[in-house]
Amino acid sequence: MKLLFDQNLSPNLTEVLRDLFPGSLHVRDVGLDAATDAAVWAYAKEQAFVVVSKDADFRHLGFTYGPPPKIVWIQRGNCTTREIGALLRERSDEVFAFYENESEVVLALR
Repeated sequence: MKLLFDQNLSPNLTEVLRDLFPGSLHVRDVGLDAATDAAVWAYAKEQAFVVVSKDADFRHLGFTYGPPPKIVWIQRGNCTTREIGALLRERSDEVFAFYENESEVVLALR
């Protein structure tokens, strides 16, 4: 499973989580750092990424269109890259189970 980190998250997360989620990218890596949510959604769908974002708009897109892509919605206020990395690492079993469950669209992590 590879993750696509939205512009509201640090590009450093790709390196922090490389061992768990190889092949993950940040939208900046693919020239989508200023793109609309719809453009990020389309790219993630075409390239088989799971979108990771703090943006509730992706949640709405997920429930409107269904997967793919799946959405990991980070529901924390201001926090550090280290905290986001730790959250995804600590809950990685849940993230992988979510990915495998075809009926799930959005995974909210607090």
